[in-house]
Amino acid sequence: MGQRNSVLILGGSGQAGAGTATALRRWHPELPLTIAGRDLGRAQGVADELGAATATIVDLRRGDLGLPADGEYSAVVAALWDDRLNGLRYAQERGLPYLSISSGLVDIAPEIVASAQRPDSSTVLVASHFCAGVGVLATLHATREFERIDSIRIGAVLDELDAGGPAGLADLERWATATSAGLVRHDGVFTWIAEPDARTQVRSIDGILVPGQSIAILDVPSLALATGAPNVRFDFSVGESAGRRRGGPASIEVRIDVEGTGPGGEPRRLHSYLVHPEGQRPLTAVGIALGVERLLGLRGESVQPGVHTPEALIDASYAASRLAEIGAEFVDTADDA
Repeated sequence: MGQRNSVLILGGSGQAGAGTATALRRWHPELPLTIAGRDLGRAQGVADELGAATATIVDLRRGDLGLPADGEYSAVVAALWDDRLNGLRYAQERGLPYLSISSGLVDIAPEIVASAQRPDSSTVLVASHFCAGVGVLATLHATREFERIDSIRIGAVLDELDAGGPAGLADLERWATATSAGLVRHDGVFTWIAEPDARTQVRSIDGILVPGQSIAILDVPSLALATGAPNVRFDFSVGESAGRRRGGPASIEVRIDVEGTGPGGEPRRLHSYLVHPEGQRPLTAVGIALGVERLLGLRGESVQPGVHTPEALIDASYAASRLAEIGAEFVDTADDA
């Protein structure tokens, strides 16, 4: 790889940002990284651990992000909520790829409008999906042998001790304030469902039912439109994980239930889990790193300016191989729903 400008990671000293930087350093040792945060000491600590990385203070309230005027970067990664869209504007004005993870379905409109108004200025990857798109990519990988998909139901169990740092907790609170309704696709129609229909239970991998609810999340339209499935739902639960019940650290589980047909039109069902013993952070880090890799052209052909989603850019089987490298596992189960 030739010499590149540095990848600017906003929120690079937080859980998602630091995990992303670690994944990128492992995959691409020569890729320059800039860890940007509000606390220079914390950012410098992450940079020192990575090696061949720099640290800087960032101010998301400013249009120039408070960065030196002569700073040169290859991409901007918002590993936290870019609430004023200054990170996006910074990328657009310099023609840089931009990736975000925290807008969520309920906050995505300003980001989409800003991107649509300047469609040729930047390549924008909207990755405000569960674990930065890993849930979608894992489902597409698991369903690769289906000929037709009639229904997809995802159930994620996030350990209550693994909700993330301050930025992650703020995201959850903001999304909960915006809406308590869930977005599903039912008989081909995207539909909002409210209490009590949104309430449900997610079966953990050890059989325990964890209370949760259907949520409004980008995974629903991404999976529905990528597969053509007329029925798609994403359920989310926060509680004690199977890993912690076994006496270990907080784990994460993403249950994938699919119905459709296989080759030849035979009825086919899938009941599988994507699990990681160390919780959501490694999955989110891989999701962001996969996006950065594609935006920079480090894997696959160049990406054209415009708005993109993870499943439109990232090969699901390749994503599964990267997940396996970090200890994630697909576990098939019997039909116990």
